[in-house]
Amino acid sequence: MALTKLYPSDYNQKLLQAQSDLSPDLFERHIKIDSELNEQIQASSLNYFQDSWRRLKKNKGAMIALFFAIFIVGVAFLAPWISPFDPNAQHPEWAKLAPKIPWLAQFGIFDGMGVNRAGIAYDVYAQKGVPADVYFTLGTDALGRDLLSRILHGTRISLIVAFVAALINLVLGIIYGLISGWLGGKVDTVMQRILEILTGIPNLVIVVLMLLLLRPGLLSIIITIALTSWITMSRVVRAQTLRLKNQEYVIAARVLGQSPLKIMFQHILPNMLGIIIVQVMFAIPSAIFFEAFLSFIGIGIPAPQASLGTLINDGYQTFRFLPHLMWYPALMISVLMLSFNILADGLRDAFDPREEE
Repeated sequence: MALTKLYPSDYNQKLLQAQSDLSPDLFERHIKIDSELNEQIQASSLNYFQDSWRRLKKNKGAMIALFFAIFIVGVAFLAPWISPFDPNAQHPEWAKLAPKIPWLAQFGIFDGMGVNRAGIAYDVYAQKGVPADVYFTLGTDALGRDLLSRILHGTRISLIVAFVAALINLVLGIIYGLISGWLGGKVDTVMQRILEILTGIPNLVIVVLMLLLLRPGLLSIIITIALTSWITMSRVVRAQTLRLKNQEYVIAARVLGQSPLKIMFQHILPNMLGIIIVQVMFAIPSAIFFEAFLSFIGIGIPAPQASLGTLINDGYQTFRFLPHLMWYPALMISVLMLSFNILADGLRDAFDPREEE
């Protein structure tokens, strides 16, 4: 079989002839492309907080903690209306009753039964002559007060202290940190030395001094916590201010003649809201624990009012014979602090745009 040798001119002629034989009718379009639809953005645009919420929802632990935190806060602030009894009403004849829930008694739990020194179980409610339609879900203390009602009201007081302290922490910390970071120089140096002096004073010393000046109670505890709790917030805000005040948009606002106050609250502060929210969430459980500590050592909420700290203190004194008087308040404060801490961790990850998906 002889091979035909093609020269470049012959090859080009055959290629042109093959191309001329092709026509658009020989091809069929399988996908219809709409130029207008192609240019549309399919995903909806999200702002910073919407994107942070989307990231937070992916964190199952943080969402569970958020549910518990909202539930406990809601129940605590509805305590005056949902408490089964007056938390301060004393019934000495019904003192030291065991927990009882009628529909669980058939399963042998929360049945109001006690054990005497001989190890024999007996019905505490029947022995003390409690009416059949009266029962105490978590039992009563040594004065016959309903423990559930006192826990609800005690949680309410602890949360009030925590939220007010967090609010003061927020206001003082932001103002002090913004001024220190914005002015810088010698003013910043002096303001930071003042913070170091305040940090060096133990909180317990401040508590004792405040109690010498003020009567023990809710107001004195709030003031005591607020005196030093804002220092961490101010340092965080100062560090962010030092970083943000050299950004291009802040420099542009200064060139345009905007006042420093307007720049701080309209350009710098909104860009650190995520960090501020996380700091507030961490400050709430710290305030709850500090209030409980003060009440536990006897210099907190005075009787007959109750907080989680005073309830734990009362239960600690009778823990050997009535352990439930301490276990339930301790469980409440543990769940409350754990929920806020886990939620704060989740918020810290959600507000960090550098966090990997």
